[in-house]
Amino acid sequence: MKLYIGNQNYSSWSLRAWLIFEQYGLDVDIIKLKLFTEDFYNTLNQVSQNEKVPTLVDEGLAIWDSIAILEYVNETYLNGKAWPESKEERAIARSISAEMHSGFSCLRNELPMNCRAARHVEFSDGAVKDIARIDAIWSKQMEEHSEGWLFGEWSIADAMYAPVALRFKTYGIELSDKAKQYQQKQLNSAAVQKWLAEASLETDIVDEDEAGIPA
Repeated sequence: MKLYIGNQNYSSWSLRAWLIFEQYGLDVDIIKLKLFTEDFYNTLNQVSQNEKVPTLVDEGLAIWDSIAILEYVNETYLNGKAWPESKEERAIARSISAEMHSGFSCLRNELPMNCRAARHVEFSDGAVKDIARIDAIWSKQMEEHSEGWLFGEWSIADAMYAPVALRFKTYGIELSDKAKQYQQKQLNSAAVQKWLAEASLETDIVDEDEAGIPA
């Protein structure tokens, strides 16, 4: 398998797909492309229908979009274990994952992922609402699962929210106690620490993702 990703400092969707391979120790070749460069588009034009990262290629089959990749890997290589065991919790996990995938537009636009930075931005009312909703999701799940992941064991839902934990760190966002507990679980995990270490070695600057001013 080959997984095409973008700059690790900035590419939140790449992180989501990358995490499932790292969490389960699955063998995959990582091909990192510099975002918005000629090589980025020329390479992806040969492998992906939408010329975006992440894209997974497995025995000639191309899968694009993070959640599609996560579902494919879970179904093909993990026998479904990257979702919670119970039907009820799977439904909730899928719901909050879909909410992350399709929602929180103000958060995405105003607080782009920028792993190595500490930035200050003025939040819109929409962004404040998005932050409060994510805090509520994390807090509720931590009340039910003291182990630290959203549904006890690591799941696709945790992959979907990992970049948000990094965003909240970058922009110094204050969280409730339970939500902060979950954020620290993400930030201290071996997989996220490895991602951050690799991101720290990059020197590329993507101006559109350098939101706000240095904190």
